[in-house]
Amino acid sequence: MNDKIFTKPIKKQFEFDEEVAAVFDDMLQRSVPFYKESQKITEFFALKQLENGGIAYDLGCSTATLLINISRKLKCKAVLIGLDNSEAMLEQARKKCEAFNANIELVNADILEYEYKEAELFISNYTLQFIRPLIREELVKKISASLKKDGVFIFSEKVISHHPKLNKDLIECYYDFKKEQGYSEYEIMQKREALENVLVPYSEDENIKMAKNCGFSHCEVVFRWANFATFIAIK
Repeated sequence: MNDKIFTKPIKKQFEFDEEVAAVFDDMLQRSVPFYKESQKITEFFALKQLENGGIAYDLGCSTATLLINISRKLKCKAVLIGLDNSEAMLEQARKKCEAFNANIELVNADILEYEYKEAELFISNYTLQFIRPLIREELVKKISASLKKDGVFIFSEKVISHHPKLNKDLIECYYDFKKEQGYSEYEIMQKREALENVLVPYSEDENIKMAKNCGFSHCEVVFRWANFATFIAIK
């Protein structure tokens, strides 16, 4: 289904409800620049990390597209677990897993409270930015503590620049991208208002610093387009 959520006036902050879940895959393709490419690079490093099996968690797995793609290319047995606190998203994920015959464990859970097993891999796509900064750091510490030595955390985030003019230009560049995807000025404005104070992005440097402060020995960007970045952190 096509994303037409913001063609009408909004009366609430953005949330991952049934309406969003129904159009989420389309929303991602049209709202996140080079989404397929960033997912392919995530998939590549995920498969490298799971060459000998193990456990992988996708935090905020939404409709489980990434986990399904990973499961189809795995060369050995691995446990893939998708966590999300939106039942509407998980309902879509279950239907897709059934259609692709994908063996993925889907759990309705709070990623901050969940008891993780020792894992080889954690993935988080545009999830950290929805968690309040102080709690965000606690979650990244928890992820690091739950990873085996040399374990990997791959995360994608919207990023900001602390240079005011550059940050303004990056936002304008992104809005031009959205217009090219068929979104109107009105839809862009509506979504921006709905996300106000809900999505709190860090800069590239702040994300790297956070990972290192939380127990990772190395963190760097493996993909970036304007104000969207994919990071890999190694324990």
